[in-house]
Amino acid sequence: LQTRLQAGQGYGNTLSCVLTVYRNESVAGFFKGMSFPLASIAVYSSVVFGVFSNTQRLLSQFHHRDPAREPVLADVALASMVAGFISVGIGTPVDLVKIRLQMQTQPYIEGNIKLKPTVSGFPVYRGPIHCFKTVLQKEGIAGIYRGVGAMLLRDVPGYCLYFIPYTFFCAWLTPDGCICPSASSICLAGGIAGAISWGTATPMDVVKSRLQADGVYLNKYKGTLDCILQSYQNEGLKVFFRGITVNAVRGFPMSSAMFLGYELSLKAMKRDQTETNP
Repeated sequence: LQTRLQAGQGYGNTLSCVLTVYRNESVAGFFKGMSFPLASIAVYSSVVFGVFSNTQRLLSQFHHRDPAREPVLADVALASMVAGFISVGIGTPVDLVKIRLQMQTQPYIEGNIKLKPTVSGFPVYRGPIHCFKTVLQKEGIAGIYRGVGAMLLRDVPGYCLYFIPYTFFCAWLTPDGCICPSASSICLAGGIAGAISWGTATPMDVVKSRLQADGVYLNKYKGTLDCILQSYQNEGLKVFFRGITVNAVRGFPMSSAMFLGYELSLKAMKRDQTETNP
């Protein structure tokens, strides 16, 4: 739904998008492009949370000579920015494949130009691997990383608004005297952080989605700035908030699960280290 609302045309609102997708493509339409993100989410999340955690430890070691010390706000912010920067290297190709698969069934309408999606039964891309190979052959590495500038502008500040609110709300929800937050506190803090991060990242998420969907038919946008200007001139400021409800609602349960898994993994690893080195 997020991609259709942001890069597609003819959807008035979220409910209209849901009904249109179901009417035209049945339930299967809601799961298009899912396999590639599903296969890579473990690696992606491990890299993001691993980079964030290790960067914090390095900063604590550098500033305080103690890697186990509680990081200050500036350290959390810097670690978040590093995690966001590194994540783009993995996330851009995955998002591009997902969006191309989702958008190849959508008609392109621009002025007097109307292109049908594809000949019935013959999609542009037969699956995620075929999509990746086709883009790589036709557009090269630059094609695989189309939209990388917009993704950097989304993820670097986006992860600051992901980890910083989580740290704040987790500390606020943890009673005084407790060493570790409870599972419910982690889930609630993670959910709030996810909703904040995805909600505020929506404008650049719209730009990224449009740039990556652009190559299915025509290369309409020359780059991130051109996409911003064309989108604003044609549809006004409201275009940058398309899909904000879907992003915020999706961000809550997804981030709750992510942070809970992250914290439980850290506890398990610390417990193993303690048992190994009493």
